[in-house]
Amino acid sequence: MKKRVLLYKNLSPTLLALLQEHAEVTYIDEPKRDGLARLRDALPTAHGILGASVKLDAELLDRAPDLQAIASVSVGIDNYDIDYLNGRGIALCNTPDVLTQTTADTGFALVLASARRVVELANLIKAGQWTRSIGDAHFGTDVHGKTLGIIGMGRIGEALAQRGHLGFDMPILYNSRHPKPAVDARFGARHCPLDELLATADFVCLTLPLTAETEHLIGARELALMKPTAIFINISRGKVVDERALIQALTSGQIRGAGLDVFEQEPVSPDSPLLRMDNVVATPHIGSATVQTREAMARCAVENLIAALKGERPANIVNPQVLRA
Repeated sequence: MKKRVLLYKNLSPTLLALLQEHAEVTYIDEPKRDGLARLRDALPTAHGILGASVKLDAELLDRAPDLQAIASVSVGIDNYDIDYLNGRGIALCNTPDVLTQTTADTGFALVLASARRVVELANLIKAGQWTRSIGDAHFGTDVHGKTLGIIGMGRIGEALAQRGHLGFDMPILYNSRHPKPAVDARFGARHCPLDELLATADFVCLTLPLTAETEHLIGARELALMKPTAIFINISRGKVVDERALIQALTSGQIRGAGLDVFEQEPVSPDSPLLRMDNVVATPHIGSATVQTREAMARCAVENLIAALKGERPANIVNPQVLRA
């Protein structure tokens, strides 16, 4: 008898067929809206769950007594209570590696767009306001040779360092729990305290996960340490930053600008002051949003879930201790 899987993520026909070979699949459309009730109703018979961007808390998962595995189509795991899953013996799988390069591309796109004021000046020309040669009021700032500060030196941080150092001759500073000698050797990077990085870097980039320790890691005090010419980039999670403090720093000219792919509340409110600032480049959480990468992430999630439901070890498991148990 096939295991029962709840799916709340669109899959390509190929991947849907692969999942259906191994499981009886129930698709829940729009789970963050009216579909949440259907998701709740279907949980009591579920053995597996596959999706992303929905917070699966204890109150929801208590309704799934037979649940064995969750496959998240993401790297971030902040939508899940790991202690709860461990207590229930539920395997959690994610999709690292396959989105590293694409997300680093997005991060560096924000670096370039913010520094060279690409969005602001593109809007100017589209509005018919280019009537004379651009003067210093619209000049940007160079990227090559400037110091890139990376907070969180995981896979994406390393890929960002590669682009900055090898492509733009940027000195690399980074802050992480531990120094990484291989990163130091490859990119001429230097591990340093957070305050030193903030005070020194021309571009400060966040690439670390959201945890209890990192929530609001960057607030008014940290932003005040940055140079007035510095640009702040966030491709990690919105809640790592105190958004009110960031708005104040940008409004007052405490920092030069920001490139933001993530926000404290998503989708971000159309009334957010961030969306009215010329010195902010804002994108709708597109870090991994390419056709190729999203398909690779979905395949990874499907294969993880199939393996977990067959009693095998998934390629990407967050809490392997549940398998030993």
